[in-house]
Amino acid sequence: MHPGNTWPFLHFMKKTLLLVLLLCHITAYSQIDSVTINQLIANVEKKVIAWRRDIHEHPELGNQEVRTAALIARHLQQLGLEVKAGVAKTGVVGILKGGLPGPVVALRADMDALPVTEKPHVPFASTVTTLYNNQQTGVMHACGHDAHVAILMGVAEVLSAVKKQLHGTVTFIFQPAEEGGPAGEEAGAKLMVKEGVMDHPKVDVVFGLHMAALTEVGKITYRPGGTMASACDMKITVTGKSSHGAYPWASVDPIVVASQIVGNLQTIVSRNLNVTENAGVVTIGSINGGNRFNIIPEKVEMMGTVRALSPEDEKMMYEKIRLITAKTAELNGATAVAEVPYKIYNPVTWNDITLTNTMLSSLRKSAGDTNVVMVPAQTIAEDFSWYAQKAPALFIFLGALPPGTDPKKAAPHHTADFFIDENSFKTGIKAMVNLAIDYTQTITTPSH
Repeated sequence: MHPGNTWPFLHFMKKTLLLVLLLCHITAYSQIDSVTINQLIANVEKKVIAWRRDIHEHPELGNQEVRTAALIARHLQQLGLEVKAGVAKTGVVGILKGGLPGPVVALRADMDALPVTEKPHVPFASTVTTLYNNQQTGVMHACGHDAHVAILMGVAEVLSAVKKQLHGTVTFIFQPAEEGGPAGEEAGAKLMVKEGVMDHPKVDVVFGLHMAALTEVGKITYRPGGTMASACDMKITVTGKSSHGAYPWASVDPIVVASQIVGNLQTIVSRNLNVTENAGVVTIGSINGGNRFNIIPEKVEMMGTVRALSPEDEKMMYEKIRLITAKTAELNGATAVAEVPYKIYNPVTWNDITLTNTMLSSLRKSAGDTNVVMVPAQTIAEDFSWYAQKAPALFIFLGALPPGTDPKKAAPHHTADFFIDENSFKTGIKAMVNLAIDYTQTITTPSH
């Protein structure tokens, strides 16, 4: 090279070297150290337990979570997050903006308790009572929502501590009324979505967690695809012709017709649903008709629930219910109408398959390879499903059964003896932290 041309070359090399050093610095800066994360989680664990106990001792029903919401909002504000209160009645949303560009990840916890009178097995047991459906009852966190809130508060503290190295934005959704609000009120995840929590900012993926009281501490369970069923209520009204009970031939007996409808509905699952692929449920929970032993009434009303694990199965089941109801009545000279869904509906909780498979490494990092287990789908329902209608989602279950306990003898969710082992919380914090960090750093684009 001619000596007169060395300066442009040296200048180019100097700029290139500076760029390489800068990129190395940014890469090193952007990767959040796992040792630091584990230490932050260890530091916050006692706080999470204390928050959970406080919330457990002061439970609130759906759309009434005023005290719980205030506790959450105060904590998020102290962390420096942008906080929105009063979302969907009593919900709280916290927005954490990372120091580096990236996607928007939503993390959700539900806040409400249940109308259950707790058996006081712990010193922080609830003594709260209320009037529910015109009956005096206790109020209890009998499904683990108190733990969901406390864990997510802990996750917010951990991620806030590393926000300069965090890619993108994390939206913390503290949702009221997963179990439903007071009669006639809009409530829960559907209302949260309606009020824009998935759009401002626009969420790319959403993660959720639920305590599992019958799964051993330290384990995380999951399922790709339909993990929990869609669920709706239904109302069936059968109209016949009244008569004296001594003259049944003069009637069109709606009680007999209703009985036939109940039996015929059972063929939907047993003869129309491919049970090797998905489960389904058609349950009649109440039958009301008549008020005297010797009078055949004119009308019978039945209430029930329908559950499916895919939109296709759901559509088929609804159509069959309407058809069987109408035709069974017609064969008997009566009329019958099935209103399905009636007033309540939650879609299938769908775990995006690509997202689920991508994030398995994060779950295994959180709980250990052998402690992350794929399980069958469940026919219970969760209104987390509404968030999954807006963005790819992953919903996991966190084992909370004390080691050595027989799951068959443990109290299930929604009961007065419900119990969760607080040793599970650390794994829950790790899982949610790792899901958020790993997704924002890889910036994957799952299928929807």
